[in-house]
Amino acid sequence: MALSHKPALDACLKRALARPLRSGPRAEQFACLWLRATSRPEAAESTPERRGGYCLAMAPASRHDLERDWTGTVARAPHPKLRAHVRGYWGYGEQTVAPMRRRELPSPDVVLILSSNAELRLLDAREPTGAPTGHTSFVAGLTEASVLTEHDGVSHGLQVNLTPLGARAVFGMPMHLISNGVVALEDVWGRAAGELVERLYEASSWAARFDILDAAIADRITRAEAPPPAVAWAWTRLVATHGRIAVARLTEELGCSRKYLATHFREQIGLPPKPAARVLRFHRAAGLLRREPRAELERVAMDCGYYDQPHFNRDFREFAGSTPGEFLARLLPSETGVAPE
Repeated sequence: MALSHKPALDACLKRALARPLRSGPRAEQFACLWLRATSRPEAAESTPERRGGYCLAMAPASRHDLERDWTGTVARAPHPKLRAHVRGYWGYGEQTVAPMRRRELPSPDVVLILSSNAELRLLDAREPTGAPTGHTSFVAGLTEASVLTEHDGVSHGLQVNLTPLGARAVFGMPMHLISNGVVALEDVWGRAAGELVERLYEASSWAARFDILDAAIADRITRAEAPPPAVAWAWTRLVATHGRIAVARLTEELGCSRKYLATHFREQIGLPPKPAARVLRFHRAAGLLRREPRAELERVAMDCGYYDQPHFNRDFREFAGSTPGEFLARLLPSETGVAPE
């Protein structure tokens, strides 16, 4: 899909930023423009893994009505020097004919959302009747439970997935302060948060937006203190084994106490080692099922280090709110999340 650059649409995009966004025809037009106004032909010709280019995906949202419901993303890998800290960049836009709700699963990434005025409401999936909190630009730490996200019909912005150690460097705060929760970006960066979002939305191309992110993140990482070597090593081991290595084995290899590792790990990563290992193991299992929906569940459970099928099912119920089979049935198109119950 080759999309041409239209200066008139850019001007419309910038004018729309000056007014609050609500659902309706103008908001729907804005979301379309956010993805389409500054897209370039190469967006459809390469992926983040090839030549550092772009991957453009347009897919129907929940109702599969291409005339009204759509989801679009533009992706690029970060600068090679940042890839130990940043897992990827995504620009996104979505239009649905009715409010949209998703279940977002626990993952080993800290997520940064940057949006000018498209509010997302977030709610702990374990308490779906509670009062949601609304955010535009925010940071979501590691979590031990699913989160429900919803919008009124239009959503747009940029998403940055950071490693926990990368997030610790970028935000300069103990990660346990945002584990199992979110914090507004302005509460972390102050006025610099709004200035960054404004620069991103005023940029004339996706290449420029992603370059702005590269520069902003690199600047903060170069000024950050290095993490304790023991924590960096332990996290690397957990990631390499998808959470299968025992905490006792980690402390034995490091020659430190469990208390020492847990204290520093929680500050740098956000969760203690054992819960973090569970998230890594579940994340791998959910990813395998996404890629191989017809795989035998017993094989997936064994490959991911679960003792038996009941153990596998318990983690899915706790993290995804469903059995593995129900999880597969609720997957939304193009990896745009999981439908709630």
